[in-house]
Amino acid sequence: MANTNLPRRIIKETQRLLSEPAPGISASPSEDNMRYFNVMILGPTQSPYEGGVFKLELFLPEEYPMAAPKVVRFLTKIYHPNIDKLGRICLDILKDKWSPALQIRTVLLSIQALLSAPNPDDPLSENIAKHWKTNEAEAVETAKEWTRLYATGA
Repeated sequence: MANTNLPRRIIKETQRLLSEPAPGISASPSEDNMRYFNVMILGPTQSPYEGGVFKLELFLPEEYPMAAPKVVRFLTKIYHPNIDKLGRICLDILKDKWSPALQIRTVLLSIQALLSAPNPDDPLSENIAKHWKTNEAEAVETAKEWTRLYATGA
C-alpha cells in the first residue's frame, strides 16, 4: 500500500477486503488511486442475477468515512428497478442513511442483498419498476436474459 497520505481507516478496510473477502464479492483498489476500487459482485444464487459477474466502481471521497462513498455504480449493464441505465444505485445507506460506522464491505454486501431482493417501490428506473410490479415473472426473465447477455462473458 504505497499511498501514505491515506487515512488508516481506508488502509485497514482495504487490507481486510483483500485478506477476508466477503463471499461473492471482490474489491481491490486501483494502483494509481487507492480511493478508487474495482469491484466484482457475483449474482446471488436464487436471484435473476445468478451466474452473472457484475463489475462496479467505488470511489471514496476525501471526507470518508464521515461521508458515504461518492461513486458507487454498476459498470456491467443490469436490469434492476433500483439501478438506472448509468449504473447508479438507489440505496439508502449511500444517501441519507450513511453512517461512519458503515464500511466499504457493508456497502458491497448491501448491494449484493439488493440483487437478491429488488425493491420496485423505491425505484431508480421507473420503467423497470413498473415492469416488475405489473408482470414480475416477465421482468425476472428479462433480468435473467440481461445477466446472460452482459454479465456472463457469453
